[in-house]
Amino acid sequence: MRRPSALTIFVLSAFGWIVVLTALWSQVSAWTSYPVGVLSHMALEQGSPMWVRQVHLSPGNMEVDTAISVPVPEAGGRRGEITIEASPARYAYGLPIFLALVLAARGKGRSGRAMAGYVLLLPFQAVSLTMYSLMQMMLAAQLNLRTLRIAQWQMEAIVYGYQVGSLVLPTLVPILLWLWMDRRFVNDVLVRGWKESMAPALPPS
Repeated sequence: MRRPSALTIFVLSAFGWIVVLTALWSQVSAWTSYPVGVLSHMALEQGSPMWVRQVHLSPGNMEVDTAISVPVPEAGGRRGEITIEASPARYAYGLPIFLALVLAARGKGRSGRAMAGYVLLLPFQAVSLTMYSLMQMMLAAQLNLRTLRIAQWQMEAIVYGYQVGSLVLPTLVPILLWLWMDRRFVNDVLVRGWKESMAPALPPS
């Protein structure tokens, strides 16, 4: 029986590790993602003082008290300031993906790469969480420029940042980071295995 190629072994191993680590991560994500909330907390309070009054952070939850006031239904024209909630783990699921790739690649120094990857992923996850929070504020204000006190281009920039932060960063950054940190394995095993799989089979002698 023909032995599976190194590329096949890696793919199957990575898939298995993703399933296992995602299940484990879902149990501890409130704590592993807490630094994401801290970074987003700082970004919101320092970067959006005209919108954000205060951010309350706890494991698994971030609550943002805003200065954005909207009409309260059936309240005689009175207005109220909105509060939004977000989970710091919402866009931090790239961590188990990255760790699965590191473990599937085997080799030495996996613990060091895992810890370095965890730290390097935090800023990108914080960007995703911050843009999600800003988008929720705009939606709560029904995208009203007068209520939000911003220009059209600023709204469009936040919408674009939200799309990048929600669709691109959570999955692409972990993979790119792993490709860079494990580039020797990628060159020696994956690229070589892919080239061998694409090469035409030799005719029987």
